[in-house]
Amino acid sequence: MPMQSLALALLVALAVGGVAWALFFPALVGSGQSDKRRQNLMTSGKTGETSSAEERSKNRRGQVEESLKEMELKQRSADKPSLAVRIQQAGLDWSKNKYYVVSAVIGVVLALVLFAVAKTPIAALLGLFVGGFGIPPWMLSFLKKRRQKQFLNSFPEAVDVIVRGIKTGLPLLDCIKMIAREAQEPVAGEFRAIVERQAIGIPLGDACTQLFERTGLTEANFFGIVIAIQQKAGGNLSEALGNLSRVLRDRKKMRAKIQAMSMEAKASAGIIGALPIVVMVLVYITSPGYITLLFTEKTGNFLLLISAFWMSCGVFVMRKMINFDF
Repeated sequence: MPMQSLALALLVALAVGGVAWALFFPALVGSGQSDKRRQNLMTSGKTGETSSAEERSKNRRGQVEESLKEMELKQRSADKPSLAVRIQQAGLDWSKNKYYVVSAVIGVVLALVLFAVAKTPIAALLGLFVGGFGIPPWMLSFLKKRRQKQFLNSFPEAVDVIVRGIKTGLPLLDCIKMIAREAQEPVAGEFRAIVERQAIGIPLGDACTQLFERTGLTEANFFGIVIAIQQKAGGNLSEALGNLSRVLRDRKKMRAKIQAMSMEAKASAGIIGALPIVVMVLVYITSPGYITLLFTEKTGNFLLLISAFWMSCGVFVMRKMINFDF
């Protein structure tokens, strides 16, 4: 009897277990599979979002690299500007023919003056060469540097105006128009040229990059690069221009510091360069018969040419030593 009861209890337990297994196991298995499917879907969604974000970041880096390569090529081509570009950078509205006419007039006038003073053809030829090929390029360089200095004095404030305008919701072109109307020259004229080029169909980024060609300044190249990259790849323009404004002010401070530190070397170079001329004038005042042999005799003229050549070499070397490019 006990064995029959034990067998009956075992059969009942197996039956109840089988019924429970049949009823609840499919639900448990389905729940686990659905959880796995849900987890797989979430993982694939995250992977898709990550891959799309990586693709966008990769595309943006590619656009930035392409823009930087284009800017580098333009900067290399602008390292040796043509005569028309140098005249434009000097702030003159001359044509090439007018520049050549002015150079010829200066050379002829200087040659006549030296011939009237020295009474020698060599002095006239020297004056013609210096007046025709030396003074006009020096004049363009002087006007260019003066204009660049005036531009750099007002350019950081112009960038700050653009930053404040963008933060208040104004479009970039409206900010540039505001600078073209209210800024000081030559900043106003250069930004007016950007507006005019944009009005005739040139993209704003390309119009801003042309600012470097018209000024020859690295700071203008920075501005053009920032605008061109933002136009192509997007980004926070106000933050980028704010950083640019800070960089421009730091470069201005560094330039002033370098100029202050190099004034001693420039003064020494000026004294050394002027000393032979001062000595010649003093000797002419005290002993004119002794110094006039350099102008009246052929041997003296030859010595003057040699002295002028070596003196020019010394001046050029000293200029390279004290001229800091940054």
